[in-house]
Amino acid sequence: MTSRLATIAIDAHDLRRIADFWCEVLSWKIIDEDVGGISIASPDGAGPTIDVLHVPEGKSVKNRLHFDLRAHGTTTSEELERLLALGASRSDVGQGPDVSWVVLGDPEGNEFCLLSRSDQEL
Repeated sequence: MTSRLATIAIDAHDLRRIADFWCEVLSWKIIDEDVGGISIASPDGAGPTIDVLHVPEGKSVKNRLHFDLRAHGTTTSEELERLLALGASRSDVGQGPDVSWVVLGDPEGNEFCLLSRSDQEL
């Protein structure tokens, strides 16, 4: 037997803002909520869930673990515009100008990447 990835945790100061952002990004839904956190998941229940957990402080350093996203059903440039409209912002973590991905931050600055190829290009 091996371990199975069950939940990914994101620390956040504004739980609702971050949970709503990731629900919109991934087309997921809230499945549980209490004072300390909000759990979101794929509508079909596939894969791990994401727990957005309350912390009192804001983000202060680069994430050591992050999401890599790929555009699905659209082009990468269209997906980038959608993510920015949802509240993502471009982030500089030291990547050079010649990288093939875009580094973004969620509304609290947690970094994630949009990879250069869409699902359709694989």
